[in-house]
Amino acid sequence: MIRFDNLTLGYDRHPAVHHLSGDIPAGALVAVVGPNGAGKSTLLKGLAGELRPIGGRVLLPELPPGGLAYMPQCGDIDPSFPVSVFDVVAMGLWHEIGAFGALSRSQRQRVRDALATVGLSGFETRPIGSLSGGQLQRARFARLILQDAPLILLDEPFAAIDSRTVEDLVGLILGWHAEGRTILTVVHDLEQVRRHFPTALLLSREPVAFGPTAEVLTPALLARARRLSEAFDEDAPECHIEPAPALGAMPAAPSHPGSHPGHRHSH
Repeated sequence: MIRFDNLTLGYDRHPAVHHLSGDIPAGALVAVVGPNGAGKSTLLKGLAGELRPIGGRVLLPELPPGGLAYMPQCGDIDPSFPVSVFDVVAMGLWHEIGAFGALSRSQRQRVRDALATVGLSGFETRPIGSLSGGQLQRARFARLILQDAPLILLDEPFAAIDSRTVEDLVGLILGWHAEGRTILTVVHDLEQVRRHFPTALLLSREPVAFGPTAEVLTPALLARARRLSEAFDEDAPECHIEPAPALGAMPAAPSHPGSHPGHRHSH
């Protein structure tokens, strides 16, 4: 489903994630984990097309319209905007109706069904700004249900919401995984990762480990990720990206020669 080919992403040519190579197979449920500032959100932005690579590339399969669903941490819904919960959730059908199309009767029923799935029946006419944090997250997930995408990117979907909502949203994610969708989710709670995510990608500005969660979330590898994060040096000398190694499973440790924390890159 996803191939990273010596991928480097960043801002103003300053790398936030570098030297990432490997494959994520179709149908995988992957938790993206790592210290603060490890590049987790940056990676999802790159996959969603919001950031152009500084170096290397990311290869995705040809997807239908709306085939990639991306939910950032926040900011995609302005709670002060005078719009109803129904209309916000109905935006998940944009790939079917376009920017100015009207909803058919069956599409309106699908919106109501999505709201029911996330436990928001009866909230259709409420202004979006009246929702609690957990209710707003449920509405965002209802919108994802309608998008019906084979590739789903979720950036910290469980942050600052109540435990019952977390359990319900995890259930939705596991259901999507059972349907064969490919899902990458940034998660901070490592116990949630251990309980629910079969595969993990551990980042600390570079790939530390990728594979079965129990093999990735080991004390040694987590300590290595922390050391890389703490050792990052904004003023380190530049490094030059080497040709990408042969692709296969994502390496358990960086496979580029001569790497060290804090490299800058020239291209």
